[in-house]
Amino acid sequence: MNKLKQLWSWIDDRTGITETLDPLKRHLVPHNARWAYVFGSATLFAFLIQVITGVALALLYQPTTDNAYDSLKYITNEVPLGSILRGLHYFGASAMIILVGIHMIRVYIFAAFKYPREMSWISGVVLLFLTIGMGFTGQLLRFDSEGIWGVVVAAQQAGRVPVLGTLLGRFLLGGETLGGATLSRFFAIHVFLIPAFIFGLLGLHLYLVIRNGISEPPKAGRLVKRETYRNWYKNLMKKDGVPFWPNAAWRDMAFGIFIVFIIFIFATFVGPPEIGNPPDPTNINTNPRPDWYLLWIFAMFALIPRSLESYAIILLPLIGGLVLFALPIIFNTGERSPWRRPWSIGIVATTLTAVGVFWYIGVQAPWSPRFDAKPLTQEVIGDVSPKAQKGAELFHSKACIYCHKISGNGGIHGPDLTDVGNRLNRDQLTLKIVNGGKDMPAFGGTLSKDELDELVTFLKTRKKENSKENK
Repeated sequence: MNKLKQLWSWIDDRTGITETLDPLKRHLVPHNARWAYVFGSATLFAFLIQVITGVALALLYQPTTDNAYDSLKYITNEVPLGSILRGLHYFGASAMIILVGIHMIRVYIFAAFKYPREMSWISGVVLLFLTIGMGFTGQLLRFDSEGIWGVVVAAQQAGRVPVLGTLLGRFLLGGETLGGATLSRFFAIHVFLIPAFIFGLLGLHLYLVIRNGISEPPKAGRLVKRETYRNWYKNLMKKDGVPFWPNAAWRDMAFGIFIVFIIFIFATFVGPPEIGNPPDPTNINTNPRPDWYLLWIFAMFALIPRSLESYAIILLPLIGGLVLFALPIIFNTGERSPWRRPWSIGIVATTLTAVGVFWYIGVQAPWSPRFDAKPLTQEVIGDVSPKAQKGAELFHSKACIYCHKISGNGGIHGPDLTDVGNRLNRDQLTLKIVNGGKDMPAFGGTLSKDELDELVTFLKTRKKENSKENK
């Protein structure tokens, strides 16, 4: 034991660890800064999980087009605890997105972005964007069909930016088309570049917390004035402040450990996202969608009219970013209490509602065919003639079921055909199938006369009385 103490004394004397950490431990924080203040440190816990699991995955992952997909399958299915490792990395990213969002909401509602903490907010906004960037770049590293198409779609959208569009698209792809350079670039950005920026900004963020102190809980009528706030806060800490360790640190530690436990539970019992089909840029029968935390952005852009897409793709992120960066510069003094700033609660509630709605729409993805739709069961088809039975088989083999639903089975991109036999006669059905329509291809050149007759015969059996029986 004495030897260990001597060793620690030697290390401490040469490195000055105690001398450095003691001021941090004794740093005063508001005595009533309690559980609402734990989300920032919990985000740091989630980030540390990302770093640890990311290093472990990088030791096993092979970032080449020939081996990336197989190496990830190997990690998931062959490496001991490999599935849990991937799950920890995936749900750690999800936790980081959620926690940084909650942390920023708390800071906004408490108006903790006001003087003298403007730079804390600005660095936090950059950290939010970097966290989102980590999530986006990590998806390609799965290097399955959905991952590569997601990047192709992103590059196409980036290509619409005026003047710089071509350069942005080439930067994302590492050239003119998706390939080995794309994977290498995303691997380097995901593993080296973005984490380096995050580490740097986290250091700045924590330094600013030490320099300017943790914002006290707001009180109605207590205004922030640039001329007097620093002295007022200094006197408040002398009077009511408590040392960070252990008074506040134990809550940060307890909540951080709880978050790690929740991530581990999800990683163990839910597992990592499923790896899709092997990458094949020639296969267009895929539905590229981002991970759940980016799904609402995907849905929002998908719903924008095509005539406005180019403008929205440029203006919406630009306006959103400018608003977030300008907030502490324009509104850096005055009232902090949310009860005196009810619009802050309204803005948060409206934003969360919009994100939730777009996320739900993104899950449904009404604009996308369901390429994994299964053939209609005999129970749904019912007791029909041989000709209608062949039509039911054509309904799947000709991909009609990818876009149209019958008795709850199929896609939702096109109209529900459960009772189409009541709405359209044979001539109307034939005309629609042959000529197509909005977002529907014309099948006149791909169906023989007999196949067209069989398909129409089947659709004419889809009537309300049949759908009720099938239910």
